[in-house]
Amino acid sequence: MTVHVGTVCFSHGKESGPWGSKIKCLARVAERCGFAVESIDYRGIDDPDERVAKLLEWRPVVAGRLILAGSSMGSYVVAAAARNFLPDGLFLLAPAIAIPGFGRDQDPLPAARHCALIHGWHDEIIPPELIIAYARRHALPLHLLPADHRLLEVLPAIEILFENFLRS
Repeated sequence: MTVHVGTVCFSHGKESGPWGSKIKCLARVAERCGFAVESIDYRGIDDPDERVAKLLEWRPVVAGRLILAGSSMGSYVVAAAARNFLPDGLFLLAPAIAIPGFGRDQDPLPAARHCALIHGWHDEIIPPELIIAYARRHALPLHLLPADHRLLEVLPAIEILFENFLRS
């Protein structure tokens, strides 16, 4: 029986799936760090708040630390649900946060002991200025990388950031 230090639960973006390329890559990092990995399947659910409700239905059996990680809409989902889980960490990639008209909670409180935001300078969907302002409001660590919304061109750097985040 494998003993894990905790669980990482991933929430994917609108155009992705539960085991897209970023999640597969980061899941390998989490497993190397001793975490169990889960990924919620939101395909067919376009409303961000319905996705939050689906995550809130998830009943993890977590021994150890709980880390919620999301990409784009998935970042909104985990940030909006965090106050119900009080996770040890939130790892938010290209977060769909602070977008007028998107989701009920325009400024979700990052209710976690540790939080990190990773965003692309060239994000064509979510302007970096929105995320800079969100990070400033909540005094959150923010990593701005030379990438577009998908962040695929900087995935090796994100792997390092994620590993450091999990080990801290």
